[in-house]
Amino acid sequence: MSGNPANLAGGHKANLSNPNTSEESKQHSRDVLENDLADMQTGSSGSKNEGNVAGGYKATLKNPNVSDEAKQNAEQKLSEMGAK
Repeated sequence: MSGNPANLAGGHKANLSNPNTSEESKQHSRDVLENDLADMQTGSSGSKNEGNVAGGYKATLKNPNVSDEAKQNAEQKLSEMGAK
């Protein structure tokens, strides 16, 4: 994967918000955002600041503009982290 990770992420996020794209396309974008781009952003160390990650998930839970599916995912991730 080449290019600016922020631009790539923006394109995939736009795809997720677009009502005219297929569910298959949206699933691909979710996979890329969760796996490929996360790997690029963490670099070779492979670790993220867990406090920041937990904070992001907690913000997702309080954001009224976030889907129920995303909130459920955030709750699950927080439970896995033991941060809820």
